[in-house]
Amino acid sequence: MTEILQTPKLVVVFGGSGFVGRHVVRALAKRGYRIRVACRRPDLAGHVQPLGNVGQIQPVQANVRVRWSVDRAVQGADHVVNLVAILHEAGRQKFGAVHDFGARAVAEAARSVGAGLTHISALGADLNSRSEYARTKALGEKAVFDTIGDAVIFRPSINFGPEDAFFNRFASMARYSPALPLIGGGQNKLQPVYVGDVAEAVARSVDGTIERGQVYELGGPQVLTFKQCMEELLAVIERRRLLVPVPFWMANMQASILQLLPNPLLTKDQVLQLREHNIVSDEAAKAARTLAGLGIQPQAIATILPSYLWRFRAAGQFQQRRPIADR
Repeated sequence: MTEILQTPKLVVVFGGSGFVGRHVVRALAKRGYRIRVACRRPDLAGHVQPLGNVGQIQPVQANVRVRWSVDRAVQGADHVVNLVAILHEAGRQKFGAVHDFGARAVAEAARSVGAGLTHISALGADLNSRSEYARTKALGEKAVFDTIGDAVIFRPSINFGPEDAFFNRFASMARYSPALPLIGGGQNKLQPVYVGDVAEAVARSVDGTIERGQVYELGGPQVLTFKQCMEELLAVIERRRLLVPVPFWMANMQASILQLLPNPLLTKDQVLQLREHNIVSDEAAKAARTLAGLGIQPQAIATILPSYLWRFRAAGQFQQRRPIADR
């Protein structure tokens, strides 16, 4: 009797060429899914294709602000993952257009083809937040659930990993600057989460092994202040730098100028975000809507940071490690 081979499911990943996206694509590829990476510049997305077998991963052009391109990208999809987000506004890339309109466009397109949906939001998403980023993230969540009631939404804390824009940025700054800024004194609490753990959670939502119609909050095993994150960073790259508190009013003044740059180091909206803690809520922990609740053991920053921040040491990977007491 001839065995009939079943075609693997097709997963469309919006924003799959970005930092989180490449890890999600890798996790899906290992499971054997066919993957369509929808991004604004597929000509710059060649780096995702080696993450799977030949022909398994296909970059296509799509922009969440352009509805017809979203509809075209999801044709034939069995599941859709939306990772698209921006940290600051530039040109036509506005928070409302990407986080709210874009989220609704992807959700409606997924519904039109009968595909499941996984949406990545962020810890701190709040309809009443003063931060435009946090408020539009919450609007995006509402648009998703209004469209597909059994969608899965993940709210990760700050993602860290080899290509992150958090630890890498401050480590790069520490190479040249004698001091690192602590906005508001650096006492706001964070729960950095390894991007590989977030990717595994997304992959399990595509597998259909987790409860749908829920909002999951993803954080690492440690709750650290911003200051403690900088101390961990400096310990890994083995550099001594001053940690200088910057009052919120002064940071806001600096941000009003810095946000005019093409790739700003700081914006006024980010200053607002730094006034709030960015940690998993007690409600999510009690309801097991966390990484641990999904059966995923979160990786600690002490385990992962040395694997990619060694390049910021004075002699890179060849630097002789000093005893901890001497650092």
